[in-house]
Amino acid sequence: MNAHASTARAERIQPVHIGDHLREWRQRRHLSQLDLAGDAEISARHLSFVETGRAAPSRDMVLKLAERLEVPLRERNVLLVAAGFAPAFPQRSLDDPALQPARQAIELVLKAHEPNPALAYDRHWNLVSANRMVAPLLEGIPPHLLAPPINILRLAFHPEALAPHTVNLAEWSGHLLERLHRQCEATADAGLLKLYQELKAYRMPARSAPLSADNVAIPFKLRRGGDVLSFISTTMVFGTPVDVTLSELALETFFPADDFTAGRMREMAAGL
Repeated sequence: MNAHASTARAERIQPVHIGDHLREWRQRRHLSQLDLAGDAEISARHLSFVETGRAAPSRDMVLKLAERLEVPLRERNVLLVAAGFAPAFPQRSLDDPALQPARQAIELVLKAHEPNPALAYDRHWNLVSANRMVAPLLEGIPPHLLAPPINILRLAFHPEALAPHTVNLAEWSGHLLERLHRQCEATADAGLLKLYQELKAYRMPARSAPLSADNVAIPFKLRRGGDVLSFISTTMVFGTPVDVTLSELALETFFPADDFTAGRMREMAAGL
């Protein structure tokens, strides 16, 4: 998306006044005007004037306040447009030549993680790329659920997808919902909020008991072909993105949680 398209999108978002945007983000972060003003090294009086429209912030001030409020890059563009400035952060498609180094880095990580599964997804948890060890774990899922865009969370919760095969469904689905809820709180993204409501509507078993003291993380336990494969996952993001698309990409890597799973993944990789 070019700068003009980004601007057009931002201008359609309400409220349009920069002060309204800043107040909403400040309240979402549970900060008082005094707290935010101190963090941004401006007076609380001036911040109050900005929020009420009695003063117009400079471009640098908008970016500084957005940084202190940990506003996502996509929404920082919205703030800038609302204040009368051009968007500062480009939003390119993944096939843009400028993102080639990032795409290569993603594929390198995914490939290097074999024989264990790993995947990359966008801000709405739609699959961007996966290594060859993911496909065997999705065998038997109806084609309509694997039609692009493939939503990873929907696969985890859907009764025709991974949910009936997840041994610890209550714990795993609860963990995923908590992660998604934190994302909704952090980004106020309408698409994520819609997805959260959709997933909450699925009937999930209640958590039965606390995790065993032997666990160091909530595992993902998947029954496949009579075996129970157990994984722990890690999430990686790009550390210093200035592109909106890149800032919203995440890589999820799954590691065997026991020796049996490690052995089975090696056997599966050898058979591919």
